[in-house]
Amino acid sequence: MESFLSKATIDFFIAFGVVFGGSMLAGMGAVFVLTAPAAVMVDTALRLKIWALVAAVGGTIDPMRAIESNMMEGHLSLVVVQIAYILCAFLGAHMGTELIRWLCRGAV
Repeated sequence: MESFLSKATIDFFIAFGVVFGGSMLAGMGAVFVLTAPAAVMVDTALRLKIWALVAAVGGTIDPMRAIESNMMEGHLSLVVVQIAYILCAFLGAHMGTELIRWLCRGAV
């Protein structure tokens, strides 16, 4: 159970960091090119959300392959674990997006 919580937490923060960090850097870049940083940050957060999920769960098709093979073999607990990792990564990406939206709320 401890390794599950560790990996789920790491997946959450990887996805959160990809969205939050990427959006903040995009906002800095927007300042350099004299565009509205808040609008660029929100747009970037929305576009990075799916890529943050991919980066957090491994960046390949392996998690989907693990779900398929374990489902076919009847190992449903392993399928649930993989889906939980994906959900944790999605939650991290979503929280990063919502934080960026909240920070840029009045400026967009």
